[in-house]
Amino acid sequence: MNKRKKPKEFSKKIFIGVATVNVILIGFALYMMYVTGDLTPLSYIIPAAAAEMATATGFYYSKAKAENKIKLMKSNGIKPKEENFGDINSNY
Repeated sequence: MNKRKKPKEFSKKIFIGVATVNVILIGFALYMMYVTGDLTPLSYIIPAAAAEMATATGFYYSKAKAENKIKLMKSNGIKPKEENFGDINSNY
């Protein structure tokens, strides 16, 4: 049996990439704070990285929610339709 490893979804790659960049940026910022003692640039860099991470997280969870809704609808014998996804709180 030759089972191929399923490739990661693109959204997961984006999320992992953004998280990695965020961790590296925060580490670099902490290092530069220690070395230079100047905190001025950090007031712009860290919020920008946090905003990027928040956007990626929101996108990822929104996509996962839609995928889970499709799976639940199919498992209950309901055909997914476009109008089922317009309202976040809509019931099947």
